[in-house]
Amino acid sequence: MSSEAEASPPEQPKVSKKAAKKEEAKLEKLRRRQEASSAVAGAAPDEEDPLAGNYGEVPLPELQSKEEVREPYTAIGALAEEMKDETVVVRGRAQTIRAVGKKMAFVVVREKGFTVQCVVTEKEGLVSRQMVKFVASLNRESIVDVHGSLTVPSSPIKGATQQVEIQVSKIYCVNKALPTLPINLEDAARSEAEIEKALQAGEQLVRVNQDTRLNFRVLDIRTPANQGIFRIQSQVGNIFRQFLLSEDFIEIHTPKLIAGSSEGGSAVFKLDYKGRPACLAQSPQLHKQMAICGDFGRVFEIGPVFRAEDSFTHRHLCEFTGLDVEMEIKKHYSEVMDIVDQLFVKMFDSLNASCKKELEAVGRQYPFEPLKYLRKTLRLTFQEGVQMLKDAGIEIDPFGDLSTEVERKLGQLVLEKYGTEFYILHRYPFAVRPFYTMPCYDDPAYSNSFDVFIRGEEIISGAQRVHVPELLTKQAEAKGIDVKTIETYIDSFRYGAPPHGGFGVGLERVVMLFCGLNNIRKTSLFPRDPLRISP
Repeated sequence: MSSEAEASPPEQPKVSKKAAKKEEAKLEKLRRRQEASSAVAGAAPDEEDPLAGNYGEVPLPELQSKEEVREPYTAIGALAEEMKDETVVVRGRAQTIRAVGKKMAFVVVREKGFTVQCVVTEKEGLVSRQMVKFVASLNRESIVDVHGSLTVPSSPIKGATQQVEIQVSKIYCVNKALPTLPINLEDAARSEAEIEKALQAGEQLVRVNQDTRLNFRVLDIRTPANQGIFRIQSQVGNIFRQFLLSEDFIEIHTPKLIAGSSEGGSAVFKLDYKGRPACLAQSPQLHKQMAICGDFGRVFEIGPVFRAEDSFTHRHLCEFTGLDVEMEIKKHYSEVMDIVDQLFVKMFDSLNASCKKELEAVGRQYPFEPLKYLRKTLRLTFQEGVQMLKDAGIEIDPFGDLSTEVERKLGQLVLEKYGTEFYILHRYPFAVRPFYTMPCYDDPAYSNSFDVFIRGEEIISGAQRVHVPELLTKQAEAKGIDVKTIETYIDSFRYGAPPHGGFGVGLERVVMLFCGLNNIRKTSLFPRDPLRISP
């Protein structure tokens, strides 16, 4: 076939009006798609923007510490009405983006839980229509730098925490998020009450389940409630440290690789240590006692704790953060309980005073009642607790441990009788305590030990320790512990050891129960349980 024949196609059949309209609609759709594509690039088709320097994606070299420029960024949480007409630069995430026609767009920018509404309006010589298109095309959760002046709107802003607006003159995308995220933050921040209310109205809202949240934890922890939870957790650690330092404790750091079990039992993570058997420490128990024998007097530690138990519960983890205390005792183990009392009353007071915004953020998604506690913490003996349960018709083994259900029931009874959700139960049966616990002088069936409860769940375990090596060896053997693996620990008491005691607290459990949450995974940044070792 000749080239002329190829250039002269046969006559096309006549197209119907319906087909022509369909084709026209198809072409219009394609045109719009191409226009949208151009908008993502920040420029209208076939049109150069003389104001292109006021917006766009920041090139990588500019983000590689190219220049030492001290640009004065303002924290979004610091933006206030008295700053009206000031020029500011803020950095945050593009939380929501909404275009209003072709000449205006709104962006809510978020930083550390605080949000501000930014308004981009076409203005000759300052803001181009292409800039408005660029803003409208931003992906949610992208990191942006916003330059502009502050204004105070006449009516309250409902969609942002700060009651000012930024009239944008420049906006740059520092890092672009994916167009579609694995979980939507609006869905992840929704309360169960909102979901149920929508269901009753016939509307189906997305419920983000726990596994999905934990799989994409880096997104999940951006929600207001999670920002609140982990800022509260930070304060718990800070208050713990500052209070103990003020009481003449010193902070220590003990090894997490040890030769033998620190608590007894088989729930340890075993590993090979250069050809020798070892395990991860179940607590800093042995070494913090050795520190007391080394004349430090009063010590504490904040560090990781490892438990290999297959506990598939709402309150157990395989790795958690332990807040541990050990101190010399002069006369009675009540001295240790005094520290617990003072420390936690101080902690609860401080959290209620300094974390109001964070507690409100948690409460919006996970409603809870403020913790009830007394100025002087209630103390009951184990036998008194057993009697309270018996009076309520609940029979338990008087020399056994309390089950989770029984702990909750006792918590209810204590609240009804004494008006507190925080109390100490002491003189536990000796059989249910670790090998290093000191037996009671008047009845060896009981021990100089205690547990502390919040909202009917145990958060603290403590006791006077055995500082006599012969008794310590005897009790370790009775618990099935190979004494050879803890020889250096027992030997430390052969060189003169003062009477001492202490306690351990699970950081995540404290936050969970103070905030009335239903699962410890909510208060662990990246939880480790029997089924999860990532992310």
